[in-house]
Amino acid sequence: MRGLLAAGAAVAVVLSSGAAANAATAAAAYPRYKAPKPFGTTFQTDPKHDFTKHIHSRHNGILRGWITYVHGGVAEYQPIKWRKGTQTEGYFVGQPEGDAMAYSSPVAKDVVFLSAYGCKTALSGMTVSRKTGLGAKRCSRTVLIKRYGSQRRPALITVYKGRIVKVQEIWTP
Repeated sequence: MRGLLAAGAAVAVVLSSGAAANAATAAAAYPRYKAPKPFGTTFQTDPKHDFTKHIHSRHNGILRGWITYVHGGVAEYQPIKWRKGTQTEGYFVGQPEGDAMAYSSPVAKDVVFLSAYGCKTALSGMTVSRKTGLGAKRCSRTVLIKRYGSQRRPALITVYKGRIVKVQEIWTP
């Protein structure tokens, strides 16, 4: 009986370390980029991007933005900025109506999605780093696609080689 328990514990350790290694490999598969301020008050630009051509991927880096549409594993997203409020702390706003600053990229199969609100529902509980105000709970690609297919949530969106490789939600009150 002790032998079975010890073997089961060893398998659990191997499996959990394998999952941790896979997560570390996915995160290490792209360079570290300097993240913008989560509550920055200006829109981030992509000077090399030509918005006169069809909608396509942003260049490598991290964008403070929100995903506006998801279809077939491809997400459309746009930059956002924080607007300070008079009655409240403030809120995020997108580009003005008619502005064509938008991007489209496939969501990587091994995307890292760090939720600020849990994995079960968009409001299942706060899972945020108190230090940064950014999501800390890792959720699946399926949760990411379902959540962002139905609502706009502010996030730091990391793009590498034309694919979205990381989405980290920004917690807003």
